[in-house]
Amino acid sequence: MGSARRTAAVLAALAAVATGLAACGSDGSGPTQASSPTELRLWHYEGPDSAMGIAWKQAISEFESSHPGVKVKFEEKSFDQIQKTAPMVLNSNDAPDIMEYNKGNATAGLLAKQGLLTDLTPEVTKRGWDKLLAPALQTTAKYDSSGTMGSGNWYGVPNYAEFVEVYYNKDMFARQGIAVPTTFAEFTAAMDKFAGAGVTPLAVGGKDYPAQQYLYQLALSKADRAWVDAYQRYTGKVNFSDTAWSYAANTFKDWVGKGYISKNSAGLDSEAMGTAFIAGKFPMMVSGTWWYGRLSNQIKKFQWGSFLWPGNTLNAGSSGNIWIVPKNSKAKQLAYDFINITMQKGVQNTLANSGGLPVAADLAGVTDPKNKELIETYQKLTQADGLAFYPDWPVPGFYDTMVSETQKLINGSAPPDKVLANLQKAYDSGVAGR
Repeated sequence: MGSARRTAAVLAALAAVATGLAACGSDGSGPTQASSPTELRLWHYEGPDSAMGIAWKQAISEFESSHPGVKVKFEEKSFDQIQKTAPMVLNSNDAPDIMEYNKGNATAGLLAKQGLLTDLTPEVTKRGWDKLLAPALQTTAKYDSSGTMGSGNWYGVPNYAEFVEVYYNKDMFARQGIAVPTTFAEFTAAMDKFAGAGVTPLAVGGKDYPAQQYLYQLALSKADRAWVDAYQRYTGKVNFSDTAWSYAANTFKDWVGKGYISKNSAGLDSEAMGTAFIAGKFPMMVSGTWWYGRLSNQIKKFQWGSFLWPGNTLNAGSSGNIWIVPKNSKAKQLAYDFINITMQKGVQNTLANSGGLPVAADLAGVTDPKNKELIETYQKLTQADGLAFYPDWPVPGFYDTMVSETQKLINGSAPPDKVLANLQKAYDSGVAGR
């Protein structure tokens, strides 16, 4: 998820307390002791029509079939609920037994540092999950004692992956006689032609995401792996006045001025952005592969496709969100069993055929040509070390800062140099407070 992806319209109550749970379950395929828990409390924030939501519904069914007498109590939460309240909830007796959580230093890393997560390293080795996950995916699963990703113990397990790409409306492209751009110059020429025809080229959400991902993609066009490591893993000094960030902020501002991005998008959230693209109101939308399955299911009136951001060797992306087991989970062995089911070929192939990016699917079992193409694109990215994580990951609270500062570029309330100075201040403060 990128980091923030979807927000539910209504916030549900967080304190759903499971009672009468025993202390532990077996470490085999199912519970074997009379005192084993009879309920697994699971939280996640994937929509039921998303690839992950479909695959995890299957995993729940398979889990209950293989664990007679145990029921999964699934509680759907919004991303914001979990993002903003996780430290409080996980530090209480109301913690779920297993939960989807956002990866990165500012989220899973922070919880690991605070001692709120179970160290999964023994289970990872025992069950062979490490053999299923490429090194690039393992980065977001491991955290050291300071909560920095990439090394240390396993505190999460991803079972899917994701990256940011450009979705486009083939019908709108055809009406303007525009070919799929393969270079950045062709990309901007395409946007010029749409804007000249009175069509805003880019669907953007500035209220939550992905406006800051646009900013990051522009910066990545001038960056290399050392730049990414310095920014994400603190391996070097980070300067928001450097060539990459300066180019990104100034180009983003220019895009607003040229009408590539609507000034009204500062108040639109990602859901409004996505539904507008699905309705055929915009020719392009830059966002993550978590939209892929939904677009496949809901776009009925036009042909669509996708391509990587032209000219970039680095793109925002990583493993998907991770399964974590709270320290206060009352059914840890059952949680491990559930994770294991999500890593098996059956669920992985369902994920693939629903438009997701599995980590361990059998490509021979992927029936949809477009889904197979998506997986092959991802494999090329990982082989080229092309995943650059997400811009809001480095420090706690940086997501909110990036949203508000990017909004200023959209509505013109602050110039690029002031926006970059504010990002620098928040970043430095966050690093100093680690």
